[in-house]
Amino acid sequence: MPRTANTHLAPGERGCDGSGVGFRFLSVPAFRLVDHPQSLPDEDRLEPQLPPVPEAVERALASAEFRDIRARDRLRALLQGDLPPRLGSPGSGFGPSAVFAQPPQDLPALLRLADELEALARREAGERALVWKCKDCNARYAVPVSLVRPVSIRCERCGVPVELSAPHSLGEESLIDPFQGVVNTCRRELAVFFREAMARGWPVLVAEGDRPSVDGGEPARQ
Repeated sequence: MPRTANTHLAPGERGCDGSGVGFRFLSVPAFRLVDHPQSLPDEDRLEPQLPPVPEAVERALASAEFRDIRARDRLRALLQGDLPPRLGSPGSGFGPSAVFAQPPQDLPALLRLADELEALARREAGERALVWKCKDCNARYAVPVSLVRPVSIRCERCGVPVELSAPHSLGEESLIDPFQGVVNTCRRELAVFFREAMARGWPVLVAEGDRPSVDGGEPARQ
């Protein structure tokens, strides 16, 4: 059963207001849509719980396609193209919203995008490794699961023997870099969000965070 991470977060939680996220996805019933400069209402709002890493959303969508174009390119075209977005902002720190996908015509394409995002997350999850820690100095050692053999080594830091056998390990970890893990989290959360929005028959909206002005004054608006 999926977590409720695709619903609107409680106020005050890190990332719940989209802070730190370059692009913000949300979904509301069509009758609640308003034009900019009004703000979209908080009632009946659906949002994915995305990590507060600005580059992660773009990276998550970079290799996925929506209606025969890169999903990331569609974001940029909607929000940074010649025709500015016209729907209300999702909240403070964000510009106007644009419709990323609209049911029923975009339902099949968005469900395919959700499947592709989950497949990318699985494919790029990275190799698993068993991890050990020296009992004296806490130095950590990791060996890919496929290469694990019972062996004793001397800790490179303090010289104490470390038993590299499965029963003595701390468990498994992924060998991917932390940022890739954040990207994969974005992919999984967006996939759940896209499916839920389409199941409700709500349009999927996207907005971009305000960019600071060159002179450091007020944020630049779209």
